Amino acid sequence: MRPNTALRAWREGRSTVGAWLAINSSYSAEVMAHVGFDWLCLDMQHGVVDNNDIVPMMQGISTTDTIPFVRVNWNDPAAIMNALDAGAYGIVIPLVNSGEEAARAVAACRYPPDGMRSAGPARGRLYGGDDYLERANEEIACIVMIETAEALERLDEILSTPGVDAAYIGPADLAFGLGLPPYGDNPDPTHAAAIERILEACKRNSVAPGIHTGSVEYTKKYLDMGFQMVTLGSEYRWMQARAASDLAEVRPA
Repeated sequence: MRPNTALRAWREGRSTVGAWLAINSSYSAEVMAHVGFDWLCLDMQHGVVDNNDIVPMMQGISTTDTIPFVRVNWNDPAAIMNALDAGAYGIVIPLVNSGEEAARAVAACRYPPDGMRSAGPARGRLYGGDDYLERANEEIACIVMIETAEALERLDEILSTPGVDAAYIGPADLAFGLGLPPYGDNPDPTHAAAIERILEACKRNSVAPGIHTGSVEYTKKYLDMGFQMVTLGSEYRWMQARAASDLAEVRPA
């Protein structure tokens, strides 16, 4: 089976840098994959990506060694299994607030006897290889999102769940849970303390820590702290920022 190089890096204690894809375009996905990110995550929760988009987008990504992840819109076994059958090598599950919810996410990502995933990988086997059914449980990453006050109080319960490979912080929703303005690269000391708390819980439970960022500054900061799954940014924000910058340079005052 094609190795999940991102997951293997985490297991070896190494860091990876990826990006978010919110635009429903196979071409933009292919362009981003050729940049050289370790992984790219198709965002079905807050992007404009749906089930009709993920196969052509992952086909674009598969022209490179970049690993395709999908963030589903909910902790729904049907959505998780559908994305995996389409070829996702990791699933990001939002708003996981308990050990029970983490176990449900893991079960959807794993074939029996480790889970409840139904056999029928379709494009997953085409992308992963003929031995996909035998080895998928070793190579598919189950990534739970930690982003609420409830999850903060149940960190060890969530992160000690067998089969959880990584915990990904949604910093804007985490800010909501802390009673702070909802934005990501947040310098508030309360927010920073919560991030440290999650990081330490990940280390304690041998789970790869991940976090969403929107800047080089915060990406470097979190990599230096020991985060292993760090998002540098998203394609639509880079497109918007560069276009605005170039336009400002050429437009008369």
